[in-house]
Amino acid sequence: MLEVFAYLATLVVYDALGLAPDTPLGEAAHFFVESTAKIFALLLVLIYVIALARASLNVERVRAFLAGRNRIFGYFLGSTFGAVTPFCSCSSVPVFIGFTSARIPVGVTTAFLITSPMINEVAVVLLWGLLGWELTLIYIAVGFVVGMAGGAFLDAIRAERYLQPFLAKAYAQGSAAAAGGAEARRLSLRERHTFAAQEVQEIFRRVWKWVLIGVGLGAALYGFVPEGWIEQNLGDGAWWQVPAAVVVAIPLYTNITGVVPVMESLILQGLPIGTTLAFCMSTVAASFPEFVLLKQVMQWRLLAILFGVLLVAFTLAGWILNAVEPLLFAPS
Repeated sequence: MLEVFAYLATLVVYDALGLAPDTPLGEAAHFFVESTAKIFALLLVLIYVIALARASLNVERVRAFLAGRNRIFGYFLGSTFGAVTPFCSCSSVPVFIGFTSARIPVGVTTAFLITSPMINEVAVVLLWGLLGWELTLIYIAVGFVVGMAGGAFLDAIRAERYLQPFLAKAYAQGSAAAAGGAEARRLSLRERHTFAAQEVQEIFRRVWKWVLIGVGLGAALYGFVPEGWIEQNLGDGAWWQVPAAVVVAIPLYTNITGVVPVMESLILQGLPIGTTLAFCMSTVAASFPEFVLLKQVMQWRLLAILFGVLLVAFTLAGWILNAVEPLLFAPS
């Protein structure tokens, strides 16, 4: 299915506009068209499906299950759902909106948001084939730990207070209804469709321009950052290079499938494993374009908190992996 968007971008950029595929402008334009079409399609379809499910299912029962004594299990479920869905960081945002609107706890939703762009079945196959099962398991474990820990922290500080007003209101209304034991009337098929269509229109109206801005920034960086620049400037394993790698990675935008070959290249060129994983995870899970989109659903304070959580988590993970690398991969 995703190949359709790449084919569409090829038709528009290379055939219709006549841009050369091996030039920075051609690659940036192709990236922009493909990513914009993919995200808009996901936005429209996923918001509709999630809204339809909200109108069809007993969301309060699900919310209560995830918000109560099963919260830790909820973080695990959120991360697991993220791991089995092939979304990039920007594509995960529409799902985050839908989950939050459905009053799923913010921590559980955040666990999904963090884990989703980092892990999927394609990435696991690529990692296993290129880097071996040891690094693959380490990568998956780090992704789950960061996602679950990040979700738990945001729940602990009651991060729902810092959502944008339209989402905070929906979340509060859902919590109040649950506390009062309110039972939702079962809607007809036409009513469910009307509700879902209205949700799509409202959310799309709020975020479409930020999709264009975010993907445009990512496309410019994708097309014009010189090849090999990162390998030449991240050094040879000094302590400061892990946080530096995280900071350098944040403006970049790619998905895990695209970054796996970069991981292989960096490791083969001698970059420590922890620094490599910190860089690549930051690229796919903490990209600047994603934060531009998240600004539509989070206040600045929550964005800063999430940014800090990811910065600290990826830096700690990089330092720990660099420290234990000689033990994990000691010559036999």
